[in-house]
Amino acid sequence: MLLDLTGKDQAETLLRQSVRYCVDAEKHMAEHGRKPCPIRELLPKLLDQYRLLGRPAGKRTADDAWVEQLAQTIYGGGRDRAADAVAAALAEGMSPDAIGEAISLASNRLVLCDPGRKRPEPGKPIGSVHGASVGVHASDSANAWRNIARVSNPRNTIASLIVGAYHTAGQNAGQNKDPYPPADRLAKIDTKAAGRLLRMAETAIKEQDQAGAAALVHRYGELGHPDRPAFDLLLRYAVSEDGALHAEKYYRTVTEEFAATRPAFRWRQLVALARVTASEYGQPAPGYADACQLLKV
Repeated sequence: MLLDLTGKDQAETLLRQSVRYCVDAEKHMAEHGRKPCPIRELLPKLLDQYRLLGRPAGKRTADDAWVEQLAQTIYGGGRDRAADAVAAALAEGMSPDAIGEAISLASNRLVLCDPGRKRPEPGKPIGSVHGASVGVHASDSANAWRNIARVSNPRNTIASLIVGAYHTAGQNAGQNKDPYPPADRLAKIDTKAAGRLLRMAETAIKEQDQAGAAALVHRYGELGHPDRPAFDLLLRYAVSEDGALHAEKYYRTVTEEFAATRPAFRWRQLVALARVTASEYGQPAPGYADACQLLKV
């Protein structure tokens, strides 16, 4: 599949690190008596069971309720069930874009329901959700799987969506029951003015108030205000903050997923980004101050 994406001329350069990583991982598992990831056996089983090989990608559109239900299955149904649900949807001729959207929303929920770190790590204090957290990692990975599926041949599109759902699922243990933003924080917002909402959101970010930032961006989107000013606010801190190496990456993920998600759900992506931005604030990105000085900005 990767060879199809890179092309033969670039394969050696682009695949060397990936192949080496996979070989090292296999060796490490074997040395410690661990079995290979179960998706190795599950994927071919599902491809045969649902007769997915050799068929074109489906074109059936999905309504909001269908996407939401599949997202909930992927989020909370366990890995085998998530992979099976996606395989069944592909067999029914559902659009790969709709399935990819559900995978993205499931990973987004992992950010919105994250209870925060229980133990501090360098650059990641107790309660933080940025960096290599379950939700941010899942969202970045789901975005990658969705993009691979979008540009692949039918066989690899099908395989990528099944594997993407499998790896997104099975990570919701210990998560909060209700997603951000908390209802009590929404109830305290006393303005509908776009500018004031964004100024308040920026204040919440600087106070590392994840709930407040999420609530204010949620309300901003709920009122139908334009998305670009909200993105501009959050981009400022995606660049200035380190985010434990994930700030710019996660910002890019959210921009792509917001554009590819239907209106009923897309603001969840920005709410999650607001929460992560508040979490990562206070850890300046290395070189940012020097860059600003050189650019005179």
